[in-house]
Amino acid sequence: MRLENELWIAGTATKCLLHPAMANRHGLIAGATGTGKSVTLKVMAESFSDLGVPVFLADIKGDMSGLCLPGQGNEKMQDRIGKFGIKDWTYREYPTEFFDVFGKNGHHLRVTVSEMGPLLLGRMLDLSDVQRAVLSMVFRIADEKGLLLLDLKDLRLMLQYIGDNADEFILSHGSVSKVTVGTIQRSIALLEDQGAADFFGEPGFEISDWMKTDASGKGMINILHATELYIRPLLYSTFVLWLLSELFEELPEVGDLEKPKMVFFFDEAHLLFNDAPDYLIDKVEQVIRLIRSKGVGVYFVTQKPADVPPTVLSQLGNRVQHALRAYTPAEQKNIRAAAESFRVNEAFDTETVLTELATGEALVSFLDEKGIPAIVERALVMPPQSMIGPAGEEKITSLVSASLLYSKYKTSLDRESAYEMLATKYEQQKKEELDLAEEEAAEKIETEKEKEAAAKAKVAAAKAKKKASSPIGKAVSSAMSSAGREIGRSLIRGLFGNFLK
Repeated sequence: MRLENELWIAGTATKCLLHPAMANRHGLIAGATGTGKSVTLKVMAESFSDLGVPVFLADIKGDMSGLCLPGQGNEKMQDRIGKFGIKDWTYREYPTEFFDVFGKNGHHLRVTVSEMGPLLLGRMLDLSDVQRAVLSMVFRIADEKGLLLLDLKDLRLMLQYIGDNADEFILSHGSVSKVTVGTIQRSIALLEDQGAADFFGEPGFEISDWMKTDASGKGMINILHATELYIRPLLYSTFVLWLLSELFEELPEVGDLEKPKMVFFFDEAHLLFNDAPDYLIDKVEQVIRLIRSKGVGVYFVTQKPADVPPTVLSQLGNRVQHALRAYTPAEQKNIRAAAESFRVNEAFDTETVLTELATGEALVSFLDEKGIPAIVERALVMPPQSMIGPAGEEKITSLVSASLLYSKYKTSLDRESAYEMLATKYEQQKKEELDLAEEEAAEKIETEKEKEAAAKAKVAAAKAKKKASSPIGKAVSSAMSSAGREIGRSLIRGLFGNFLK
């Protein structure tokens, strides 16, 4: 809720206010399951929208879609509102756009293989260092040869091409094992089985479609429908990280602003860091550290602060910590670490309170106007003004079909890319091989015919010779020879007789 030029997020007697100029210093919403993290996320998204700041969030459970409908009053809500002493409370809907990488419950959110890049794609494919190096080489060769990698069929045929022509690239790019190529191909096939082929392609997502406000000046809340994507944790975390990286790459430097250009909520953030290699954690830390100057605030939502690596956690200045459980020594250690991350409030013991917080309560510490963390406060989080719970498929479908983005993302494109170009090359090569095979076959037939004719002539000659050497043949030959000689003599006598006359 907006209170003058600040955002009222929590607190009754003592108001916990988030300063817009400090909102791009990032933040953390943490707490055990069922302690109120989703409501806090929704309240913060509403507050930023009221401020005119566009928001992105992933809807893991499907209940964030209620932002597009006004909330409904009940006794529990009235009691909570009364604790804040608000007299003019109104329920309202917020401007929303829905996206879905599978194109079922929102605008079809696509990315090309080239835009994803080998680093994140290697993570999505769960490749080893050697396999990731080969994948990077594939991207380089594709760029050098002007072959666009738009979808997975482009990548698969490009891998086949490099495997078939490995000797051509060994001096310029290094050796490529066909076994490694085959392993990557199997990983791609597994990715396709999980439905990833749906979100590789065109038209690709454009950031400008998120950076919008409605006619009244409220920031657009862009919701990624992720209930289906979430059951594929590696796909979900890598894809959302790509979205964050895309913001970092595309947005210009703006320095410190009066309010963020956009706020990005990364729900179930622990999925990003589970078994993540060092290079990926370094990438996240770099993006979080530098994206602040692009005017983007990033808020991680997870169960406990320990889910986030210390290098990243140190960048998160605004914190809302809901209750934590302490049933094991490891959980008690997490509580101690969470308590020590706050500035001490002499009114209570932070570590003890962390286990006593009721649902909807939290320990809150935001940065003040000078960027200094405020003393931690035990506070009740504001109720949301939009509906708590899912909006329903019918409502989402109607909003999507009425959106100006509907026609832009509805139909996929399949322009000429690596697959078509390499398929043509392979087809030409196959035709040349077929023509050569036909020529060789024709030459072989001709040779066989010549051999057959020579063999027939040889047989005929042998038969003639055999016939001449038989008794009858000899008699005939002798008779023919005698007759020939007699005729010869007659001709000679005739000639000389004429001369004598």
